[in-house]
Amino acid sequence: MTTNPDIVSSQKNDANPNYERRWLVLCIVAITQLTIVLDATIVNIALPQAQEDLGISDSGRAWVITAYALAFGALLLLGGRIADYWGRKRSFLVGMAGFAIASAIGGLAQEGYQLFAARAGQGVFAALLAPAALAILTTTFTDEKERAKAFGVFGAIAGGGAAVGLLLGGVLTEYANWRWCLLVNVPVAIIAAAAAIPLVKESKAEGDTRYDVPGAILVALGLGSLVYGFTEAEDGWSNLATLGFIALGIVLLAAFVVVESRSPNPLLPLGVLLDRDRGSAYLGSAIVGAALLGGTLYLTFYFQIVLGFSPVIAGVASLPMTGGIMMTAAAASALMPRVGPKPLMAAGPVASAIGLLLLTQIGVDTSYWTHVLPGVVLLGLGLGLLMVPMQNVALIGVADHDAGAASALVNAALQIGGALGTAVFTTIYTSAKSSYLSSNTAPVAPAGMPPEALASQTVPPDSELAALPEPIRNFVTSTIDYMFSAEVSGYAHAFAAAAIMVVLISPIVLVLVRARKTDLPAGDTPVHMG
Repeated sequence: MTTNPDIVSSQKNDANPNYERRWLVLCIVAITQLTIVLDATIVNIALPQAQEDLGISDSGRAWVITAYALAFGALLLLGGRIADYWGRKRSFLVGMAGFAIASAIGGLAQEGYQLFAARAGQGVFAALLAPAALAILTTTFTDEKERAKAFGVFGAIAGGGAAVGLLLGGVLTEYANWRWCLLVNVPVAIIAAAAAIPLVKESKAEGDTRYDVPGAILVALGLGSLVYGFTEAEDGWSNLATLGFIALGIVLLAAFVVVESRSPNPLLPLGVLLDRDRGSAYLGSAIVGAALLGGTLYLTFYFQIVLGFSPVIAGVASLPMTGGIMMTAAAASALMPRVGPKPLMAAGPVASAIGLLLLTQIGVDTSYWTHVLPGVVLLGLGLGLLMVPMQNVALIGVADHDAGAASALVNAALQIGGALGTAVFTTIYTSAKSSYLSSNTAPVAPAGMPPEALASQTVPPDSELAALPEPIRNFVTSTIDYMFSAEVSGYAHAFAAAAIMVVLISPIVLVLVRARKTDLPAGDTPVHMG
């Protein structure tokens, strides 16, 4: 006897409490996703102004990015379990409220450590909010055609939200204040939560709902220790704190693997990770996160600090990379069923590495159009070519009950890679800048120039510079060039390290990936984005 598909579909819809309001639910989830994606880029544009306002050091400013990415990545798998077991609507509301409170604290911060703590808080609650929103979307749209449309909207926001964040961050920073790049989350969260309370109905997973608390603690402490150790490496790789925290991180992560192998309900099923195809995808995702979140952070500093771009122009100048990602991501989706994932995953890193190497040729007075734009475009084109097949390979052969963990792990690896990359590249930047300053002679002040004038030299407007006596004008100009050259040296070394890191994905793919086009999961599979 055959089953009528219309009857099956009707039964699914009857069991779905959100079916009647599904398109309104999609709007709520879309707003949430946009908020999370915006937060990854909107703060980058505001960072130079926030650093100056709060007196944050060059080495410390990286924690504005690292704190968010580390908390988000380390807790994302646990957040997904909490959403499924505790209730998706309840987790959504708590996550949204916590995200708004953390954003408000960050926007009102008066000290650097307050901003760091707020960004970590955003990451914690984003790790609960993102999987809850995606789970609500997944359980709301049960019809395959409607689900494809819903995830199409979700994916478009995930891809385009970064571009919106760059522009919005520039506008808010330039015409309001950098603080609004965080405070803007508060009214958005209030609107989304107010709409969700009457419209979204509660749902949760049935069956075994035990949490892997030891695993969650070990992975969070292990990753935190590892990132902090790399951050301390700016004082030297033989530094006791550097070696101690890195060693502690490795030990804690090894203990996490042991706990997961013995846990009846593991946070991360090791079978998901220990597969040649999937493992290479997760490793690739971590490296992409390092290059994307860590390496390109210095583009913002170069645009605003060295080239003197306004926040709005800096946001616009970063858009070609996002455009490149979206362009080749669409092309990769069309090509993958024809050529399989391996050629795309091997070619993408090479293009991105070439783009990063082009960025190492920047200077104090170089042109954006000739020295930055080609590199930024190539970087985006390569990343887009890599990311789509990588997300699909990460789900090959995964059992249904582990699909959520596998998809969340892609983005967790991206965020954790970003946190580690930011720490490593900050160390490289600081070391290269210090090396330049120590190996190049600083300009000598003209005789009779008072000490207070030396201490107050900044970049003056051209009219004020022209009015200075020639010896002082020459000294100010050469000092500015000396300091900016040291900055550029640090940026170029960070880009070079990112290029080396990214190009390593290609041999990893060529050696490990065996997946063919016939092995790819069918349909649109959601991946946690952030």
